[in-house]
Amino acid sequence: MSEQPRGFERGTDGPKVIVAGVDGSESSLRAASYASGLARRQNALLALVYVQPLMTAGAAFGVPVADTTGEIAEGLVAEIRQATERVRGIWEVRWEFHTFRGDPYNGLVTAADELKADAVVVGASESAGHRIVGSVAVRLVKAGRWPVTVVP
Repeated sequence: MSEQPRGFERGTDGPKVIVAGVDGSESSLRAASYASGLARRQNALLALVYVQPLMTAGAAFGVPVADTTGEIAEGLVAEIRQATERVRGIWEVRWEFHTFRGDPYNGLVTAADELKADAVVVGASESAGHRIVGSVAVRLVKAGRWPVTVVP
């Protein structure tokens, strides 16, 4: 009996792609650090994802949202590069940085789908309003499509 080659299958030999949502908050940076350790131990690709909001309250007052979110993305990439340089030669992690547009939940879902993520890591919400509406992390867990780790 010959074994048939299989297509993509999630979670067969440990995660191959770990998506970590980053937005510059302390909890998201802790989540990225945690995901980096997972990726290193599993020899997985770490996909750091920043979701650029389509519109913020500032846009109504003429604040250039695209420029502002682009600057945030550039700042995050610079910070991530600095962190990887500090551990070069000690720990090696394969990583990529991606930006998606939209609200954080839908942006992370799109990223996880497109990148064929085996796991998603996010920071715990620091917003009191999320207790009412539901945090991105809770919504990701409820979606039930990937293992989700929430880092405090």
